[in-house]
Amino acid sequence: MPKMKTHKGAKKRFHITGTGKVLRTKGPKSHFRRRKASRVKRLFGGKVALDSKTFSKAIKQSLSALR
Repeated sequence: MPKMKTHKGAKKRFHITGTGKVLRTKGPKSHFRRRKASRVKRLFGGKVALDSKTFSKAIKQSLSALR
């Protein structure tokens, strides 16, 4: 039986916390950075917990080789 491989795109975009929550990064962080205000760049800088239970289950499955 072959091993489950980590999905590399999901590995770069999502992070799983110790309690099992899936974190995602906010979107337009790096495009046109020079013309954006510092406040806007700060708001896009952090990570946010993913709300959808179904989608987070699929992401955990694609990242299962990391655990």
